[in-house]
Amino acid sequence: MKTTLNLQDADGFYEQLLDAHQDLTPEQSGLLNARLILLLANQVGDARVLKDCVEAARTLP
Repeated sequence: MKTTLNLQDADGFYEQLLDAHQDLTPEQSGLLNARLILLLANQVGDARVLKDCVEAARTLP
């Protein structure tokens, strides 16, 4: 699992993510997040890496 910044354009991605949530209800926003997580998990593909990421997300400040 990579824990150091690995995005080519982290700020651009963050802006894109904020824009994607604009004008959505909280429910629509949650669904967007769930779909995005599943798409990104499919790109990762490695079950162990995904498990490590879930555990890290629960424990990181």
